[in-house]
Amino acid sequence: MSENSQFRFPGATGVGSLPGTDAREAAKTVTGSFEDFPFLAELPARGPGADMIGRTAGMLVELYARVEPSGWRLGDRPGRDTRRARSWLVEDLDALEEFTQGYEGELKVQAVGPWTLAAALELRNGEAALSDAGACRDLAASLAEGLRLHLAEVRRRVPGARLVLQLDEPSLTAVLRGHVRTASGYRTHRAVDRQVVEATLRDVVAAAGGEPVTVHSCAPDVPFALLRRAGAAAVSFDFALLTERDDEAIGEAVEAGTRLFAGVVPGTDGPLSDPAGSVMGVRTLWRRLGLHPGLLAEAVTVTPACGLAGASPAYARRALAHCVRAARSLADIPE
Repeated sequence: MSENSQFRFPGATGVGSLPGTDAREAAKTVTGSFEDFPFLAELPARGPGADMIGRTAGMLVELYARVEPSGWRLGDRPGRDTRRARSWLVEDLDALEEFTQGYEGELKVQAVGPWTLAAALELRNGEAALSDAGACRDLAASLAEGLRLHLAEVRRRVPGARLVLQLDEPSLTAVLRGHVRTASGYRTHRAVDRQVVEATLRDVVAAAGGEPVTVHSCAPDVPFALLRRAGAAAVSFDFALLTERDDEAIGEAVEAGTRLFAGVVPGTDGPLSDPAGSVMGVRTLWRRLGLHPGLLAEAVTVTPACGLAGASPAYARRALAHCVRAARSLADIPE
């Protein structure tokens, strides 16, 4: 079993992003939806600095980024974009603190992982930091220190919480396969060695100081085994993108004590099935793997398929409530 296998994750939570621009409304929605596993909401509709890359860039220590027409670019000093990202994060933390007075339980916070960050942040020459091994190391070290400080701040504000850190790594598979495009768009960056990817992730996971870490990707072909070896206590993914070739890695992960954050609720507006129908695929997977149905509630946390930033506020609230009902269905009727 993994060292985090004794940690008991609740049955449902969100991924991270929500529609809208009101931090208090988002915190109210999250804490009202998830009594035992709320999360620090992200509101990218506010603009650059509230997006996932800009938000995490604002957490970096002794590295700074600014918005260019092509995206976020590393620079020498903090500017308006860094200050705006940090200001919005403080606003979100203020709102979360207000709605979690006296809360004791799991609380999830999200940040972009080192490899998606390296694929997204540009160096001065306009190429991704991914193109420079030294830049990748510096970025990962800065991120690790920034996450230590961020988690300490959340602990101070919500002292009864048991923190869970989510690292968003949607570009991880592209990094491993050499599919990240260069600035010109005509070539791709060389694939990064799997051992280097794993070691870097392990170092950033260690920055959580023993708190459980989940790694999220809503891209196909999530590298479950690599993430497990890097120390992830859980893997968060879009369930609809799984194929049977993922079965072996998922089975090994579950048997090793890795939690699955199964994204089964659509992230954009549309009809929702009944809660039991939303987790039917999870039950089918369980039977295919030959796993005991009684393990379902212990091994699976139900989430939306990805962030809800592109949804309407009304649908986002329905989707979060639906996750809770679907998780209850898994626990009450595992067969």
